[in-house]
Amino acid sequence: MFSKSKINDPAPKSDEAATTATKEAAAVPPAPAKASEFKASAAPKPKPAASTLSSDLHVTGNMRTTGDIVVEGTVEGDIRAHLLTVGESATIKGEVVADDVVVNGRIVGRVRGLKVRLTSTARVEGDIIHKTIAIESGAHFEGSVQRQDDPLSGGKPAAPAAAAPKPAAKPAKAE
Repeated sequence: MFSKSKINDPAPKSDEAATTATKEAAAVPPAPAKASEFKASAAPKPKPAASTLSSDLHVTGNMRTTGDIVVEGTVEGDIRAHLLTVGESATIKGEVVADDVVVNGRIVGRVRGLKVRLTSTARVEGDIIHKTIAIESGAHFEGSVQRQDDPLSGGKPAAPAAAAPKPAAKPAKAE
């Protein structure tokens, strides 16, 4: 039931220590290596925060990003982004192209988006080309609305395939 402690035993000779260590290593199977220990971190990078243009900022020129933009100031130029939020005090004069567009302020120009939302404080003067749209009561809108499956492409929709070809010119009569 009791065993003798090895603490007070003299240290084994070097040959004896190597033999004992080898026997102990053979008796215990090696622990399996975890796959994650050897792989580089595959975790996706966190999405960067939205870029915010404050209410005292006036930008003249075009902007393009794959991220999100919140506009509170004034922009004179085109904007292309993943998500564009137009604040209540904001004014954009130019074309807007984004996957998601939320308008709380004013846009003068064309809006292209997969999802377009005009809140009750929105004022839009221009055409809206969208896949889905929501217009809250109280929003002001002047322009046309057109649904397209791919509103982000800048091209016009293709002409209908059933369009009749132009008739050929009639040959003149020879007399």
